[in-house]
Amino acid sequence: MRASPDGRRALSAPAHPLRGRVAVVTGAARGVGEALARSLSGYGMQVALLGREKATLLKTAASLPGPSICVECDITDRAALADAARRVEAELGPASVVVANAGIAVSGPFDRTAAELWQRVVDVNLTGSANTARAFLPQLSTTRGYFLQIASTAAFGAAPMMSAYCASKAGAESFALSLRGEVEPDGIQVGIAYLHWTGTDMLTGIDDDPVLEALRRNQPRPARRVHSVAQVAQWLTRGITRRSRHIYAPPWLRWCQPLRPLFPALVARIARRELRAHSGEAMRSRGEVLGAGGHADWNSYRASRSAPRPDP
Repeated sequence: MRASPDGRRALSAPAHPLRGRVAVVTGAARGVGEALARSLSGYGMQVALLGREKATLLKTAASLPGPSICVECDITDRAALADAARRVEAELGPASVVVANAGIAVSGPFDRTAAELWQRVVDVNLTGSANTARAFLPQLSTTRGYFLQIASTAAFGAAPMMSAYCASKAGAESFALSLRGEVEPDGIQVGIAYLHWTGTDMLTGIDDDPVLEALRRNQPRPARRVHSVAQVAQWLTRGITRRSRHIYAPPWLRWCQPLRPLFPALVARIARRELRAHSGEAMRSRGEVLGAGGHADWNSYRASRSAPRPDP
């Protein structure tokens, strides 16, 4: 009970269902991951921030209103993720919510994108999501928790010049759908979030490509709108609270699901026209990593590959 402003006794407001629980967010150093960590913390969750940029993670964690820890971690490294899971459970408790958010993208023609860079996008976006689930499923089984896979409308209709990203996001969606059927008997819910145009540094790189910019420009006006990471984080938080099977950001995307068979043909039609118009410029460009987060991951990965290995 609590006192109301006029002195009468009133029932206390019920606690938010997320309050006091533990959330893990990968790719939490910036963008949607950072905004989501902030939103979940604001609703009373204890948050573990996983990512590649230690200084940025620490800065974000210091600004959160609730308890948090940071773990610098490459999600393609299963041993490192297993260590991260042990640390989360020891310092915060078993996770009730795990968000596989980490992702990178490359823009450019497939045959002018380095094979290792193309593979890295798939390793982070798809294999990294599976690694995240593998590391935290034991905790989610204990808490009968919720695993959220961050996907994209790139899974609806693959765009040219982004073959690795589109393939990996479609794969991540399929992985989550398969996982859902396996773990629901254990009380674990699996959700898939479909994000559209979101105001991250990745989007800036997309708009610098004439073909991809034209694809966005040719969409209906509501579909061209760019949503802030804070707004997207609120949509995700609402879905996490409800343990939703599907989360759409923006919400009107749910009405596009029945139309998915049409999207590849529509995208291909616009792409053919724009590629003819920009054939020389677009097809001569080399595949490039998009956004500061993508550069941070790629630079760390290359540094680890070139570092001398200790003698056996």
